[in-house]
Amino acid sequence: MSKVKVLGFSVSLDGFGAGTNQDLENPLGIRGHELHSWMVRTKKFQKIIGKDGGMEGIDNEFTENSFVNVGAHIIGRNMFGPIRGQWKDEEWKGWWGEDPPFHTPVFVLTHYPRNPIEMKGGTTFYFVSDGVKEALDAAKKLAGGKDIRVGGGVSTIRQFLQSGYIDEIHLAFSPIFLGQGGNLFTGIDFQKLGFTKINKINGEGATHITLTRV
Repeated sequence: MSKVKVLGFSVSLDGFGAGTNQDLENPLGIRGHELHSWMVRTKKFQKIIGKDGGMEGIDNEFTENSFVNVGAHIIGRNMFGPIRGQWKDEEWKGWWGEDPPFHTPVFVLTHYPRNPIEMKGGTTFYFVSDGVKEALDAAKKLAGGKDIRVGGGVSTIRQFLQSGYIDEIHLAFSPIFLGQGGNLFTGIDFQKLGFTKINKINGEGATHITLTRV
């Protein structure tokens, strides 16, 4: 049965999933890239960016599992790019080049409609301006019965959590404090939402917490 999951989402010890001042030079905000050091070092991530090497182990296993049985992705506009407001043109096609790592349909939440973008490797970006429910319904139609992965940013995940759509969430706690930025936890009552099954595994560069809604 298809599930809606957050997989491999990195947060700081004080709960921030992105830094401040996201822009072209700092796509994850100031110091935001530090959240993902555990993942960048893995063998799976190095393979995604076309390089050899990388570390095996627990962190690598979680990175690999982030792509297993995923039939569609949903991301926020901030994750797609730094452009704000109306689309000025059709040139920006994401951070990832001609062959993005998704290899599935990707639904981008936005207030401003845009035509779909078909990329190499099976990735097509669809732009949804009607809200999270519409994005989820559209993703399920194209996921082929596989899981839906909800990606960043923080605002997107919070919206799906608050709507009660998430079945499972994997958080990778990086051993840093950001102090400010996008906080995932403020105002979110995970227990009230039904996330009562908790699993913890210590990786090489992060502590992995999996929350399952029962």
